[in-house]
Order: sequence, then C-alpha cells, then structure tokens
Amino acid sequence: MNISEQALLFTSAGEQLPAIIARPQAMLCAGHQASAGGDNACPPGTADGHPAEAIADDRVGKERASCGVLIIVGGPQYRVGSHRQFLLLSRRLASAGYPAMRFDHRGMGDASGSMRSFEDLSADIAAAIEALQRNCPTVQRIVLWGLCDAASAALLYVQTSHDPRIAGLVLLNPWVRSEVSLAQTHIKHYYGQRLLQGEFWRKLLSGRMEVMKSLRTLFDNALLARRSRAPGNAPEKRSFQERMAEGWRQFPGELLLILSGQDYTAKEFLEFAGSDPAWAGLANASKVRRVDIADADHTFSARAQRAQVEDATLSWLGGLKGVVETNRQPPRDLSREHADE
Repeated sequence: MNISEQALLFTSAGEQLPAIIARPQAMLCAGHQASAGGDNACPPGTADGHPAEAIADDRVGKERASCGVLIIVGGPQYRVGSHRQFLLLSRRLASAGYPAMRFDHRGMGDASGSMRSFEDLSADIAAAIEALQRNCPTVQRIVLWGLCDAASAALLYVQTSHDPRIAGLVLLNPWVRSEVSLAQTHIKHYYGQRLLQGEFWRKLLSGRMEVMKSLRTLFDNALLARRSRAPGNAPEKRSFQERMAEGWRQFPGELLLILSGQDYTAKEFLEFAGSDPAWAGLANASKVRRVDIADADHTFSARAQRAQVEDATLSWLGGLKGVVETNRQPPRDLSREHADE
C-alpha cells in the first residue's frame, strides 16, 4: 500500500508540539497532502525502501484506517526514535493500512515548553490524540505505543483519563524503577552472573577488585531489596508504579507486552510485577499478549529485532477488538491542565 507523510504542529497547554503522521496514501485525512518538506519524506509506494503491502479486502482496509497508532516518545529523545525506530515503525504501520503519528512532547525535540517527566505527559497525549483524529477523520480507535518510560506514560494516561477511544496499549520494556526494584534486580540477575564470569575471578585473584567496597554495595542492595517486604513501609503518596498498575487493571482494552531478553529494565519490570501486590496477576491476564525477544537489547537496536517488534505489533493489531462505544462518557479534558505553566 502506498503511504504518505504529513508534518504538522498542534498545541498543548499553550506550547507548540511538532508531529509526523504516516498514513495510507489513499486515505483522505482532512484534505491534506503529504508535506513535501516533511521529516525524511518517504516516496509513495514504499516503506523505507521495502515493497508496499497490498490490502485486497476493502473492508479490512477501512477497519485498519479506523485504528490510529499514537507513538509516545520517552526521554530523552525525539520523534525519530533511537536508530530511527519510530520513523520506520510508523511507515511500516501505514504501509499495512494503519495511520500512525509520532510527536515531540513539551520540552523535547523541537517542541516548545519546559522538559517534563513521563509522569506528566497525559495532557500532551490527549492533545496528540485530538490532533491525529482532526487530521485523520477516519480514525475512531486509538492504540498507544510506548517504549520504556513512554510505556509507563501510556498506562498513566489511561489511569487518569479513562479515555474510551483507547482500544489497546503496546508496552515495550515498561519503566518501573525505584531504589528497591533496582536493588532486587541486581541481587537476582547481576551478582549471580558476575560469579560465573572469568573476568570477575581474575580481578579478584589479582587484587584489582576493591573487595570491601563490593561487599558493602552488595549489603546495601540486600537491605534495599528487603525494604519493600518490611511492614510499615507504605508510602504516604501513591507511587507512579501503583498508578500504572491501576491503569493496567482498569483498562478495558487489550495489551501487547513486548520484553527484551537482554535488558535490565525488562528484568526489573518482571521482578517488580511478580512481587508487588498491586501488580498481582496483571501480566498474566487474558487481555495481555506477551512477546519475548530473547536476544534484544533495550531499544531493539538490531534490524532483526526491530522487525520482530513491527511484526508482533501488526499481528496483534490484526486481532484487536476494541470497537468504539459511543455511549461511554468522554475522557477528561487533560489538554487544559498545566495551562499556566
């Protein structure tokens, strides 16, 4: 399927945010044509040089055109993504018939405003959804796609907004890090591996290792790892991890969870989700499809790993239900929050 790309600006809390929409060229998106000066404009009929994917069934094409994918950018990076990951993903999705938009949130990339935490992106996500639907009127359902803290931001958005347009979430190596979770991950995965490495023993036997310093670090991590299990340690304020779990649990749509086998963030997520009461049973819920890519690093930097992510996303999108329920309450207006910042 031929694709085109359009560059645009939209507003969130008074700031200008740039975005690129990749879409099937046949779609009539608010009467716009692809911008000739767009961000790395892709020639019609290709997706980064690969043959365009044909969609023989017009009904299937219309269903895909009704489902837009919003790629949320984590920090610190911008809408192209590490090793052009977001750019290539959006083109692959558009080639398969799904409109896809990637954008810079406030304070990141070419967007104006002050840089903000992933915990404070909900207003920008809401504004981006409005911009996508305004420019692509066929889009009724939205899938949020996020890597690392952008995956966390997606969960925080559904927890805050209860947005009925969100039909699905694609979460890659979600970020749940705290001092405690990092210590638990190091205890379980790092120290055991070090004992099996020849370099560790060579440094130890040659006297090049600061043994007391290493033991002190191990002891400190062990104390931190036990902290979450100790009674009376409930925080006064709800953590972002608890809010993520609430968003996951209450979300009525479907989730695709993609995890890297060679990534401490992914290991930390599994460790946290398997031990924290708020996360009990969430990763194994029937609405969750999990894909493990054993040799992948945090950003799926190899071409084969990137292709696996794209294939998994498209396969999952093909089975997504998520029909829009018109009788549900509209989402909270988050675009007006922080307007005075």
